[in-house]
Amino acid sequence: MKFKLKINQLHLNYLAMASDVGKLSGWCSGVLLLYLPKWIVLFMAAFIGLFAYGLQWLIIQRAISLPYFVVFFLCSSAGASITWFNTVCFLLCIENFPENWPLAVSLSVSFNGVSAALYNIIVKKLSPNNKNTSYLILNAVIPLITAIAALVPILQQPGSQKELQIDENVNKDDAYIFVCMYILAAFTGLYLYFVGPASQNIFVVALLLVVLPLLLPITVYSLKRVYLALQSKKHPVEGPSYNLVETKHQQLEAPSYSLVEMKHEEEPSEESSIFNDNLCGFHGILAKDRLRVLGEEHTATYLVTRCDFWLYYIAYFCGGTIGLVYNNNLGQICQSLGYISETKALVTIYSTCSFLGRLFSAAADLVGCFYHQTHMYTARTGRLTLAIVPIPIAFLVLVLSDSKIALHTATGLMGISCGFLISTAISITSELFGSKSSGINHNILITNIPLGSLLYGLLAALIYDSNIDSSNEEVVDGSKVCIGRRCYNETFGLWGCISFVGFASSFLLFLRTKAAYEEYYNRRNRIPEEGKILLQDDDECLI
Repeated sequence: MKFKLKINQLHLNYLAMASDVGKLSGWCSGVLLLYLPKWIVLFMAAFIGLFAYGLQWLIIQRAISLPYFVVFFLCSSAGASITWFNTVCFLLCIENFPENWPLAVSLSVSFNGVSAALYNIIVKKLSPNNKNTSYLILNAVIPLITAIAALVPILQQPGSQKELQIDENVNKDDAYIFVCMYILAAFTGLYLYFVGPASQNIFVVALLLVVLPLLLPITVYSLKRVYLALQSKKHPVEGPSYNLVETKHQQLEAPSYSLVEMKHEEEPSEESSIFNDNLCGFHGILAKDRLRVLGEEHTATYLVTRCDFWLYYIAYFCGGTIGLVYNNNLGQICQSLGYISETKALVTIYSTCSFLGRLFSAAADLVGCFYHQTHMYTARTGRLTLAIVPIPIAFLVLVLSDSKIALHTATGLMGISCGFLISTAISITSELFGSKSSGINHNILITNIPLGSLLYGLLAALIYDSNIDSSNEEVVDGSKVCIGRRCYNETFGLWGCISFVGFASSFLLFLRTKAAYEEYYNRRNRIPEEGKILLQDDDECLI
């Protein structure tokens, strides 16, 4: 692109930043989803990507010539199309899996993490001599093909929230499918990242990413139907009493797990709250205007007035976003520390650990599908706090040592933390501020990514340039390169301090929302127990 447009490195960097700028318009997709069917917004995102990446491909092929500001707009539109596409996918997961939507979101984000490796193998197998332009073609065409393939399932919209309520057996059936899908995702990720590109088989990849994900749910439900049919022949059910009790059982259990419906019930009692609004000092600050229930719908204007949202925003801005900026600067960091030959290995470590972090983010939800009536619970904001912990530790390791082992360790910690945070953030947004508005609210949250990319990248660049003259300076392609530990040591220290602010903000968010999570899980465990008592009373009446 730099050669075709005849621009300098600075202008090329602006084009790279344009993709992040496009993500600022992600909230527009959330607004459109409030008024338009999801399939229309999905195709809008696909056609925007086709338009943006297609014209970029034509520019590189010298089929057309466009001014620089138009190319900047195309790069921005390409970034917006990705955000729009992801927003539709996340909302589909939430609506079609009312009980297990955190698992569905985490799984989709995990497979999203292997898309780069998938594109890489397709390009190397189909177009090894023209790699640069092939990536643009794939980015333009594959989302449109995916949208066409997903059109029929999307048109089969679920019914009302009441009709979506499912019993424990169906919930466990979905859990078994998710277990199989998680095993498949883990195997796929490890295959793509650790098997050499020359040894990878495109048919194996198609089997792992297309065929098996479609066949696994059908296979599990088919086996369940065969098993139930055999059981009904061996042990036929007689009498009408079973149907009466079973219907009662389903009616009692159904409403106990919906986050959104909790707001229609009575407010949590002050006795169940861990903080009292009348307390002064630190406890009073924690209790002021905190969330009372999970799933309460927040409009965009109401969202930006909530203290809990800004704690969440700061936690993401000072936590996960720094990890993403670190990954973007990994090549320059390796060059300055004298490990330029390790760049590919470090990128693989970061990508693999990020993928595993995305899978680990829903481990507690996966266990909860099988043991949801236990008295144990985990606040998802607490998981957010734990996810940020490795980031300041990683920067501390880099400040204390510039060895190869330290660099590998810090990169792995950063990857796990960022992957975990990216995956769990979507679920947190829906739980705290409502699932119906999550398309808008989550895109407001991720505006911190382009802002952080600009600010943290500028901070690193200023420190880097200030240390060029005092370092072991080298000239590469006519540009001065800073070589030595001091080039990024101060940056690592500042980034580490900023990430600690993110940790503190996430911990405050956890303390402020812990009571709401505790109340929700208490309600969820209380209703099934009451149902069992009523069922026993019904049995005695029938006797």
